[in-house]
Amino acid sequence: MDRISIIVPCYNEEKSLPLFYDEIIGIAEGMNEVSYELLFVNDGSKDNTLSILKKISSANKKAKYISFTRNFGKEAAMLAGLQEASGDYVVIMDADLQHPVQLLPEMYYALKNENVDCVCAKRIDREGEGKLRSFMTKYFYNIINKISEIEMIDGAGDYRMMSRQMRDSLISFKEYNRYSKGLFSFVGFKTKMIPYQNVKRASGNTKWSFLSLFKYAMNGVISFSTIPLVIASFFGLIFCFLAFVLAAYTAIKTTIYGNPTSGWTTLVCIMLFIGGLQMFFMGIMGQYIAKIYMEVKHRPIYIIKETNLESN
Repeated sequence: MDRISIIVPCYNEEKSLPLFYDEIIGIAEGMNEVSYELLFVNDGSKDNTLSILKKISSANKKAKYISFTRNFGKEAAMLAGLQEASGDYVVIMDADLQHPVQLLPEMYYALKNENVDCVCAKRIDREGEGKLRSFMTKYFYNIINKISEIEMIDGAGDYRMMSRQMRDSLISFKEYNRYSKGLFSFVGFKTKMIPYQNVKRASGNTKWSFLSLFKYAMNGVISFSTIPLVIASFFGLIFCFLAFVLAAYTAIKTTIYGNPTSGWTTLVCIMLFIGGLQMFFMGIMGQYIAKIYMEVKHRPIYIIKETNLESN
């Protein structure tokens, strides 16, 4: 009998967890041909998420939990779950019920009967999201797919079921700055997409602010592309060429017409523009250096405060 590990990162999900648990148990228990384990990862929640997880694990021995010392982020929570998963197949899904649990049987049957290593739920609309967020997300994928060597599909998120082999490949990456959406594509395993309509959260509000999404997007760009550095070098060459042309023009004009004294406003504007552009590209290079700095420290990606993995 195949075993499925269901990994559920949780951050302040006290309202959603009881609803999610009822739904996931109904689906998992109905899949008679497989066994399952629920692996909840409490990512430093500040509400009663941990207490609820303890109650769930006490009532159901197939439910396990890991609790971090603080909020390390969803990437760390997913990695912890992947590292501890013992199933033949592994699922990553959210606790807010935006990932339809009804797709689990279809995912499993596709992995068993079709020549694929991963089945990913692909969101085909963004109903309920703000227009600005939808617009920015759409163009982020357009840009990153042009500057990166791997393809990241818009709407294909973390909700997916994968083989044990793919799971082993994902946890073999030891990098501190993880961007799983890119890693899912980077490992190269054959993936099937299952479309679904966007679902609103069961309760509460999203934990992703515009700023956090922007930082996450920048992490994706820096993790999988060096094109921003190439662009910085390109602009450097362009401005060097323009400076040479302007110097030659000024020398010729001074020789013919004498030393002009006008144009100070233009000169100041040009200096400010070039200085701002330099600072912008220095910031890009600084982001790459910062990532290197964090990698060479070899700090742990997460720290576990308590778990019931051994007791179960």
